[in-house]
Amino acid sequence: MRYGFDEDELYERVRKGGVGYGDALFLVNNPPLLFHIADMLREETKGDVVTYVVNRNINFTNICVGNCMFCAFRADKARGYILGMDAVLEKVEEAVRNEATEICVQGGLHPDLVLDDYCRLVETIKSHFNVHIHAFSPMEIYHVARNSGLSEEEVLKELKRAGLGSIPGTAAEILDDSIRAIICPRKLNTTKWEEIIRTAHRSGIPSTATIMYGHIESWEDRIRHIFRIRELQKETGGFTEFVLLKFMRKNNRLGRMVKRAIGFEEDAIVHALARVILHPYCVNIQASWVKLGVEDAQRMLYFGVNDLGGTLMEENISRLSGSTAGEYLSPEEFERLIRDAGRTPRRRNTLYELL
Repeated sequence: MRYGFDEDELYERVRKGGVGYGDALFLVNNPPLLFHIADMLREETKGDVVTYVVNRNINFTNICVGNCMFCAFRADKARGYILGMDAVLEKVEEAVRNEATEICVQGGLHPDLVLDDYCRLVETIKSHFNVHIHAFSPMEIYHVARNSGLSEEEVLKELKRAGLGSIPGTAAEILDDSIRAIICPRKLNTTKWEEIIRTAHRSGIPSTATIMYGHIESWEDRIRHIFRIRELQKETGGFTEFVLLKFMRKNNRLGRMVKRAIGFEEDAIVHALARVILHPYCVNIQASWVKLGVEDAQRMLYFGVNDLGGTLMEENISRLSGSTAGEYLSPEEFERLIRDAGRTPRRRNTLYELL
């Protein structure tokens, strides 16, 4: 009764997936209890195993018609690039030589590319290499559909036929249209993001889920976002993991607007909160070593996190917004980080099958 109510009752509610909005807000304001519950849930569901994937990130174009305030990556056609197929295959070959099982492909919203271009990219990679292709966010799917005069469902089905394995659940940012109208006014709205995710899952294409926190959103916005992810997961079961992406402040317009930097305790609260709200529907909580830095990502293992993401091999979007963590973390470094935290490292594939 330390907090003025029965803590055991709250814990049982959390374990059964019945945590409510009021519970979440209470836990945000009582970090020691939140951290304790999150770590207990992590131990119950995942034990001491911490996973990572050997993958490569390929940003195939930075040409983009978007105007997101947090982006330092986009360029217009006069200044931008688009990788040729030989360059893409060379990157994939290097990744496969380094034991990668996943190729993550994302890019800007190129005004001239249509579905055939995206399918050709996927088909060419798959025809040369036996890798899982994790590619094209809901915003990219939406953009391709509009450029091609097709529905998002048609786009997803054709990409799956071409060899697409899963999609990243990026472009979620904060699932609140009043916030999106400020930070990413040309991006698809919350309803459309959820609709594309539902369609992908219904089509047999799993996805990740994400949040971008640490800008103009409130704690209430974060909590509502995670609850929306929980409801989608209860409905479809198609999320493989929840990835927390800390806002990178440098070299972008939103960073000049946001004066307050997010400290370690707040990072820990957000990660722990994700574990508590999403339990038991989404059991993989991922910390981003690119966004947090390697040391703080390692420390998140004590706050409900059980996955540290991928090796990446290259990463342009966060780097250009000020990430100093680097673009590559080797399997050996993952293993050392995890062991130094007192946990057991295991390599996985995209779908969380242990290798």
